Amino acid sequence: MSRAQPQEKKGRTGRAFCALLLATSVLALLRPTALHAQQTELRGEVSESAILSDQQRRARQLSKANTQVKPAPADTAPTGNTPTAYVPASDGALPDDTDPSQAGANSIFDPPATIDDSFADKPPTVQPRRPSTAKQRAAADADKAKDKTKAADKKKPGKATDQTTTAATPDGTAAGDADQDTANRRVLTVDGVDRHPGAERTDAIEGQKKKLEDDPYAAPGIKVGSFLLRPTLEQGVAVTSNADSSAGGKSAVLSETALRFSAASDWRENSAVIDGYGNFRNTISGQKINEARGRIQGTYNVDLDNELRAIAKLGYEIAPESASAPDAIAGVKSQPIRQTVDGSLGVEKDVGKMRFALTGAVSHDIYGDAELTDGTSLSQKDQDNTLYTATLRTGYEISPALTPFAEIELGRRVYDQRIDNKGFERSSTRLGARAGIEVDMGEKLKGEFSAGWLREAIDDENLEAISGATINADLKWSPERGTIIGLTGRTTVEGTTNAGESGDILYSGRLTGERQIRADLTGNAALGLDWRNYTGSDSHDMTLSAEAGLTWWLNRYVGLTSRARTEKLTSNLPGRNYTANSIYLGLKLQR
Repeated sequence: MSRAQPQEKKGRTGRAFCALLLATSVLALLRPTALHAQQTELRGEVSESAILSDQQRRARQLSKANTQVKPAPADTAPTGNTPTAYVPASDGALPDDTDPSQAGANSIFDPPATIDDSFADKPPTVQPRRPSTAKQRAAADADKAKDKTKAADKKKPGKATDQTTTAATPDGTAAGDADQDTANRRVLTVDGVDRHPGAERTDAIEGQKKKLEDDPYAAPGIKVGSFLLRPTLEQGVAVTSNADSSAGGKSAVLSETALRFSAASDWRENSAVIDGYGNFRNTISGQKINEARGRIQGTYNVDLDNELRAIAKLGYEIAPESASAPDAIAGVKSQPIRQTVDGSLGVEKDVGKMRFALTGAVSHDIYGDAELTDGTSLSQKDQDNTLYTATLRTGYEISPALTPFAEIELGRRVYDQRIDNKGFERSSTRLGARAGIEVDMGEKLKGEFSAGWLREAIDDENLEAISGATINADLKWSPERGTIIGLTGRTTVEGTTNAGESGDILYSGRLTGERQIRADLTGNAALGLDWRNYTGSDSHDMTLSAEAGLTWWLNRYVGLTSRARTEKLTSNLPGRNYTANSIYLGLKLQR
């Protein structure tokens, strides 16, 4: 029994020791240990300048290591108690960075340090290797020897050495490396890729390519208040075979002066345009001609309420009567003057695709006295008259480019002298109807064309009413850039004071073409056809004309112009046929 008790006691002690060991192991496993958390901080894009700067820094370290890190001499072998420095054995490997000046220069490839992260585990601190005392002495000796060599080279005149280009700078880097680094930084910050957005260099204003003008010889205009004025003056000499375009006309050399102008407003909402021209002809040699003609017209467009638009026009014209007119007076010193004052007011309104327009117009003709070759004068006051008309137009827009329309015209012609010198009452009532189409395709094709019937019934029962078909057109077509084809047509009722005659209807048509051959050269041509149909008889006149010209611009303001023209009138009435040919050469000024 005494032996069994100690053995049982030892067994208990062993089991207790094992249990304690097991508990200790479990606690050791459960105890938290310091773990190195993986750094997941994003680095972002690395610029080329940063990469280049890091490569240059490492290159300087490598160059310095190759010149300063050398094996220790035999007489300075380290003792057993002195720690030895690590010297890399492979070519191109870098030694420990012990340069104090580079203490804060971390590579861009070094892992970023965790900032203000209280939850991140702190890695264990690793002490860098310290260089041996023998290596430090060897480096110091090498630096002293290099300084002595530089000093000796500086004392030798005229010797260019490479050491001066690699002299150390205060921050411990070579001067050549510093210059190279500065140059690299200059390149990268001025012309390189590492630029601030929007800070790229641009060409100088003087060196930039200027936008070409559509028409470099177009008149720039003169600013007059809120209007832009574009005047044109043309002076030249014309040689003609028929000075006054009549059956008895003779050849002459004429001086011709033409003045034209156009003024357009630059208002924000409404608009106004003023156009005018004046033409003066005087004889230099040959048949005596001294005449002047001109016209001025203003147009005012205004937008009213409720989508209403108002258009007002006012014009004045003065011109000598044509020597080929049906009621031309024979035996005059010069053709009498005819003046015309006209105006109109129209209102337009769009309702959906419907177009409505109502226009009222007034035109007053004043005929001057004719001075005869015998010294007497002949009054023409019995021809003075005023025409009042009202026109209603209705159209429907089938597309933005096409709008068919129909017109009804009512009018009254009133003569200032109710009964003329021949005893006829010539006032009349006017009635007309037309149908046509309005085209708007922008610069390609724009204008309108219409056809209809017109009748003017004279108050005197002994005179036949003037009636006939009417054709009116005003179209501009541009088949290609720099080319404009125009077509104009007009129907006019002409009265007369000849005894027993009512008057006639004159149809006038003109086809024009203008071509910009070059920027400084413009050509133009025109074909004309006039047909006059006398009321109450089968008499008629036909006039054909053709014209061609060139304008060569010396600069924006001065040009040379020339044209040739031919005109021929053929009539079944005696004493009316004539032919006129002319050539013109002149100087054109514009502003």
